[in-house]
Amino acid sequence: MIDRLVETPRPIPSRLVPTLGGGTVVALALPVFAVASWPLRGWLLGATLWLAAQALALLLARLPLGADRPATAGVVGIGTMFRPIAVMVVAIAVAASNPALGVAAALVYALAYSVELPLSLALYFAGRAE
Repeated sequence: MIDRLVETPRPIPSRLVPTLGGGTVVALALPVFAVASWPLRGWLLGATLWLAAQALALLLARLPLGADRPATAGVVGIGTMFRPIAVMVVAIAVAASNPALGVAAALVYALAYSVELPLSLALYFAGRAE
């Protein structure tokens, strides 16, 4: 049963719902940061990283995929793996010079990503198998 679930290809669902879910988390984090007196610059950095990652995902989603386009598929695969690595590098670099700022930014991004990923997976596996 699990093998058929994982091995059966499905169409790629829209990224709208996962992006809105993560964006909602980022937006809701702002008042939490303000009330808790956490560094607002950390929220801003985390929100900026979130938006940059979403912009890269949007750019990659516009590239045509298919068995007849292996180079494009490779670019999309590498780009998809690059998104979280780039965010992690920035967060670690900032945390090395300002730990509170880096941790706050990483927290915002991690919470948003923690909503985006399960929504993406749920939408993918809810799609009709081809």
